[in-house]
Amino acid sequence: MHHPRNCDFNTLKRLLRYIQGTISFGLPITHGELQLRTYTDADWAADTTDRKSTTGSCTFLGPNLLTWTVKKQTTVAKSSTEAEYRALSSATSDVLWLRRLAAEFNIPQSAPTTIFCDNTSAIALSNNPVFHARTKHIEIDYHFISGHIQNGDIHIAHISSTDQIADILTKSLPLKQFQTLRHKLTIRSPNDQFEGGS
Repeated sequence: MHHPRNCDFNTLKRLLRYIQGTISFGLPITHGELQLRTYTDADWAADTTDRKSTTGSCTFLGPNLLTWTVKKQTTVAKSSTEAEYRALSSATSDVLWLRRLAAEFNIPQSAPTTIFCDNTSAIALSNNPVFHARTKHIEIDYHFISGHIQNGDIHIAHISSTDQIADILTKSLPLKQFQTLRHKLTIRSPNDQFEGGS
C-alpha cells in the first residue's frame, strides 16, 4: 500500500493481535473415514473498490481439514447466485484434482464427493438443464458442473448458512460465530479436546 490510512493500521493491529493469541493453535489429525467433502461459499460484490466477489472453500478428508482456498473472482458477478455458482465451479475443479490425488495414494473415493452450498438458487441451477437469457453468461460453468454431477464425481448438497463452514473464509463475522466456525474447521488450541470433525 502506497498511502496507508488509519483504518489500514487498525486492521493490521487487529491481525497481529489475532496471530499473537493463536500462535499455538494447530490442526490435529485423527482417524476416520477417508471420504472427501467440500464446503464452498462466496460473498457478493463485497469489495467496494471493484465489486468482485470472494470465493472461499475448504475440503476435509474424513474428519481432517485437508485444503482451504480464498480467492477473488476474476469477473463481477451480477447476482449472489452467480457468485455462488462460480464458487461451486472453482470448488469442483479442486475436488476433481483431490479425487485423482486420493486415487494415486490408494484412497479411492467410492461415492461422489459432496460439495456443500448454502445458496438454493445455485444448487437448483446446477441441476437444471434449462438456460434462460439471464444465466447464459455462466453456461460454461454450468456444463462443467453438470457433467461431473452426471459422471458421479460430485454431488451438490444444501447446507444452512449458519452451518456453512466456508463462511469464515469470505467475510468478517461476529466473534461467537467466528469461533464456532473455526472450531468446525478443526483448528484447535493445545488445551482443546478433539472429538473428531464436525
